[in-house]
Amino acid sequence: MTRRWIAAFLEAQAAELDAAENTRLAYARDLKDFDDWLTGRSGTLDTAARADIEAYLVHCEAQGLAQSTRARRLSAIRQLYRFVFEEGWRGDNPAIQIRGPRRRKTLPKTLTTEEVDRLLAASRTHGATDRDRLRNACLMELLYATGMRVSELVELPLAAARGDPRMLLVRGKGGKERMVPLSTPARVALSTWLAERDREEEAARVDRRQGSRHLFPSRGKTGHLTRNGFYLLIKEIAVAAGVSPAKVTPHTLRHAFATHLLAGGADLRVIQTLLGHADVSTTEIYTHVLDERLKELVLEHHPLARDP
Repeated sequence: MTRRWIAAFLEAQAAELDAAENTRLAYARDLKDFDDWLTGRSGTLDTAARADIEAYLVHCEAQGLAQSTRARRLSAIRQLYRFVFEEGWRGDNPAIQIRGPRRRKTLPKTLTTEEVDRLLAASRTHGATDRDRLRNACLMELLYATGMRVSELVELPLAAARGDPRMLLVRGKGGKERMVPLSTPARVALSTWLAERDREEEAARVDRRQGSRHLFPSRGKTGHLTRNGFYLLIKEIAVAAGVSPAKVTPHTLRHAFATHLLAGGADLRVIQTLLGHADVSTTEIYTHVLDERLKELVLEHHPLARDP
């Protein structure tokens, strides 16, 4: 019965909250682990008490799980029991008063403008074919110009790029949509790649093959370039650019977008809107990145900070 609770909860997440597939998969893994742990102690989701949930969190800590992972698992358990209580399947909510591990705010890793320039230049020459090089340049230019999440980038529909757009409509977390402006280099790269995509679509039509609705198509089951595929690609581009691949991920480019905008004088609320953050407090972490850079500048250049 309790496995049906998890299935119903995940269906509600998809239908009512439009939760992303990756989020639902994470919830499914976390809740299955909790359910398996309860089963090993002869317990079930419908009989678990607050003490059982707290004992599970201690178990997770003893396993050496990261603080963020433990916080995410507790979040999944809390949401499940809130759903079950609201559905009337259980008369109480054993997770309602449990406080989880507080997440430490870590400063996001970012890149200098010079490093980004090198990555963008390398993307234009990296690839086995002209098509690959056009695609790679478009991916990198769009990512840095908009600060999109990697899933938002690789899932862009072909229709979003029609008409030489100055703005792109992006579908973000929870199905929320936002408009992001494109820089001139991003528009040029997009227009060039779109011409190539149009040739592909025309060839598919002539051969009576099904075309792709994605801007960055793939032969995989998703029909588009995957997050993992782009992750590996950006590491290759980093090597070609002479930038440490350890520093470069799709999310690093998102951080660079926000940090460079803020350093250039952009308003924090504008950056919040462009990134698709629900709460401005999430965006505020970028002010700390600049604070750290200012400290470095003072220590490097202030005469009183120098060693005698």
